[in-house]
Amino acid sequence: MIAQDLLDILVCPADSGPLLLVQRSGAHALYNPRLRRAYRIDDDIPVLLVDESEAIGDDEHAVLIAQAGPADPQ
Repeated sequence: MIAQDLLDILVCPADSGPLLLVQRSGAHALYNPRLRRAYRIDDDIPVLLVDESEAIGDDEHAVLIAQAGPADPQ
C-alpha cells in the first residue's frame, strides 16, 4: 500500500491535479476523475505515465467516484 504522505503529494502527470486512490478489478489504482484516466500501481509503485494510463468509461467512472466518498470540505 502507498503511504498517505506520498499520496498527499502525488499528482496527475497530465494536468498536475490530485489523484484518488481507488480499487479497480481487485487492485489499487490512482484515478484522475477530471480526465477520467486511471494509473496502475505495480508492487506499491505508482506508474504515472500518461501513455500507460487507462481511459475510464462513464459506468466505471461512476463506480470510482462513489468509492471516493464526499469531497473534503477544506
